[in-house]
Amino acid sequence: MDLLLTDRTVVVTGASSGVGLATSRLLLSEGARVVAVARDPERLQRAFDDRGDRDHVLVAPADVTDRAAVERAVAAGVERFGGVDGAVCNAGRSLMATISDTTDDQIRDELDLKIFGAWNVIRAVRPHLAASSAGAVVTINAILAKQPEARLAITSAARAALLNLSRTLAEELAPEGVRLNSVNLGLIDTGQWRRRFETYRDEGGPLDYDAWSAELAADRGISSGRFGTADEVAFAIVSLLSPRASYITGAHVDVGGGVTRQP
Repeated sequence: MDLLLTDRTVVVTGASSGVGLATSRLLLSEGARVVAVARDPERLQRAFDDRGDRDHVLVAPADVTDRAAVERAVAAGVERFGGVDGAVCNAGRSLMATISDTTDDQIRDELDLKIFGAWNVIRAVRPHLAASSAGAVVTINAILAKQPEARLAITSAARAALLNLSRTLAEELAPEGVRLNSVNLGLIDTGQWRRRFETYRDEGGPLDYDAWSAELAADRGISSGRFGTADEVAFAIVSLLSPRASYITGAHVDVGGGVTRQP
């Protein structure tokens, strides 16, 4: 099926790895143009160096918590491609800590990244999306937003704030012809989990990655019995960006292998 994304321009944050990189590659395969944003310029450049369609990619390093840097990245994309039709607010991380073990600075950093990391992007692209015939935003969130975990206390709270903000912004942007939806992730096999596995092995853990991740999946109640992949998430994101999803806004799609316990 043609997703009608050919020659449409999408800003993707957190584009140097994981879900952001998988989303960028899928968009490119659909004929879209990508403004790839991430903090580390060298890592971001390496992620796209081997692409045969580099004329469809603009590498635009920026810290999404820095409003001015985000505005420069978006402006560069507009100058290069003539406009912006979509945005994927994907930059993020998880802080594994209980509330008692979290410092005030860590709390502020989590809220800054989750809220301003999306809001800075959305307000920078907003006028361009309104000028597009199919403006769309997807905020990347986590099922933690609805199912908080004590061991991820502040991340859960920040995720819940982003979910509510996304729903509010969907209502505000709709009269401008801009759709906004959320994709909520469960456990996805990305570098973050690979790094946690390496820590586990360094501490003497006996399991290989497949067994370790399957054990975690069982512990978290994932009915599919495994981690998801970045490509599986990218499909949901790109589908929501497609003009074929023109009557979907203010929604959230869970990509969690059946871990969702909420109705």
